[in-house]
Amino acid sequence: MRKTQVLTVIVLMVLVEAGLVKEALAHPCGRTFLSALIELVPCTLSVVPFSTLSPNEPCCTAIKTLGQPCLCVIANGPSIPGVDHTLALQLPGKCSANFPPCN
Repeated sequence: MRKTQVLTVIVLMVLVEAGLVKEALAHPCGRTFLSALIELVPCTLSVVPFSTLSPNEPCCTAIKTLGQPCLCVIANGPSIPGVDHTLALQLPGKCSANFPPCN
């Protein structure tokens, strides 16, 4: 390739990467939906249907780390098999996160 073609390709790659970074940062979780769910794995036993277990410390740490905007994206997202939605919505309160309710 000629120098101008190489330069054009490099400039396009930089612009595409900048757009992807901006899009990722614009997401309320600052990460993907799936990676946010993975961070909540420690909460699993507290949100299975009919669970009476309180959230453990790793679960509460994940809740507080993700924050209210990210948790609202998850709460308002598609249902998750094996998760009691009502119990899941109670986690921030049980973890003393004191987030305002999701819209």
